[in-house]
Parts: sequence; structure tokens; C-alpha cells
Amino acid sequence: MENIEEIVAEVVVPYGFNIIGAIVILIIGWLIASWASKRVRKACEKSERIDKTLTPILAQTVKVLIMIATVIAVLNRFGVETTSLVALLGVAGLAIGLALQGSLSNFSAGVMLMLFRPFNVGDAVNISGVMGVVDEIGLFSTKMHTFDNIFMVIPNTNIWGANISNFSTNPTRRVDMVFGISYTDDINKAMKIIREALAADERVLKDPEPLVAVGELGDSSVDLFVRPWVKASELWPTRFALIKDIKERFDKEGITIPFPQRDIHFFQADKEQK
Repeated sequence: MENIEEIVAEVVVPYGFNIIGAIVILIIGWLIASWASKRVRKACEKSERIDKTLTPILAQTVKVLIMIATVIAVLNRFGVETTSLVALLGVAGLAIGLALQGSLSNFSAGVMLMLFRPFNVGDAVNISGVMGVVDEIGLFSTKMHTFDNIFMVIPNTNIWGANISNFSTNPTRRVDMVFGISYTDDINKAMKIIREALAADERVLKDPEPLVAVGELGDSSVDLFVRPWVKASELWPTRFALIKDIKERFDKEGITIPFPQRDIHFFQADKEQK
């Protein structure tokens, strides 16, 4: 009996407390991990900057990290040397990272794109000279089609490190046009015709006020800069319509758009011998 009591006192009781403690730690860790995961998910769902694709990944990542810390705490409870285990996990993570360097770079760039949102699906963008409409933002690549409907898949690392112009972010855009008139034409009359054309188009915004000004004195023409503001979605239809309308008004009012021209002067050498 004394031997049994000694075994119970020396082995069963300590290990029993360790097992109970490990179970308690696992339960607490699981509850904390579930709570943190739900909080992260709700915060991501409320945020307009975080993509829906990224929400479950972030929530699951938080849960996994907390559970890893919980398991390490349980092993430490039983006297397992966790320092070497953590070092081993670090080495394994480094080896995996080096093997999947390209994929991880695309993944991290995809996460950054989803967090900071330089563009959304459906936006018209220019990424390092490639212009088109975004169809899908993935974790490793972004799909888009050009304005002439060519399908493209771009690795996220090529996007995140590039210059990005988003044509759809701002609600209004400026239409830049240049009309050259002859040096013999009446500048004020031409500018009045342009202003009348702008006022007649309902898509041209009153605020900011359209700019009509003499921009340059070119080799063959006086160049008038015309810069009205329109809604971003109406930029190209408005531009095409205004160019046509102003040209027709110029023709009707006798304002000419000159062709490139050069004045050539001939000099006859004196043939007399002195």
C-alpha cells in the first residue's frame, strides 16, 4: 500500500495536475483563438478597404497563430524544451519561404493590394503603361482586360511595385483638347464659338468652370486650349461629341483649322563676276 501511495504521490498526482492544466490551457487557448478570429472577421467585414477574399484568410491566420502558441504552452507544461522546437519551426519556415519565394512575394503583394486598395474590381487603370479594366484581384495575380478586350493576368508583384493610375477613383475628370485656328482668324470669335458648344452640352459641368484660353502660338496655327470638366464615366463620349460639334461650328462660322505649312524663301545668287 505504501508503494502504491508513493507512486500516486510522485507520478499520478503531478502528471494529473499537468494534464488538467494542459486541458485548461487548451480550452482557454481555443476560446481566445475563436474570439479573436471572430473579432478580426467582423472588423474586416466592416472595413471598406479590406477585400472579402482576404477576410477569412486573416481570421484563420489569427486563429492558427494563437493555437500554435497554445500548443507550445501545453508542451512547456509537460517539461518539453520548446526553445528548440521554436527554432526548428523557424528553420522550416525559412526553408519553405526560400523555396516559395516567388509565390510568397505575389501573395504578400496581393495582401497589400487588398488592404490598401489602389483600385477595385471594375476600375479603369493604367499599370506601368498597360491600360484596362480590373476583373479580379487574387492573392497571387490580378486579372484584367484591356480596352480592346484582350485578357491579361498580371503577377501581383509587378503591380504593387509599379506606378498605378486609377481613372475611376475620382468622380469627375478633365477633358483636354487643343484646337488650332489660322493666324488670320478672329481669336475672340473662335473662343466664343467654343464656349457656346460647351454650354450646349449638358454633360459639361458648370463647376469647375471650363477653361478656354490661347495656349500656344504654333508654327502653323494659334492653339486654343479647351479644358471642360465632366463625370468620369462620360469623359470619352463627351470628348468625341465636342470635337465633332466644335469642328462643325467652325466650318459654319468660317473659322479655319490650317494644315501644317512652311514659308520657303529662294535667294538667287549674283552671277556677275567682280
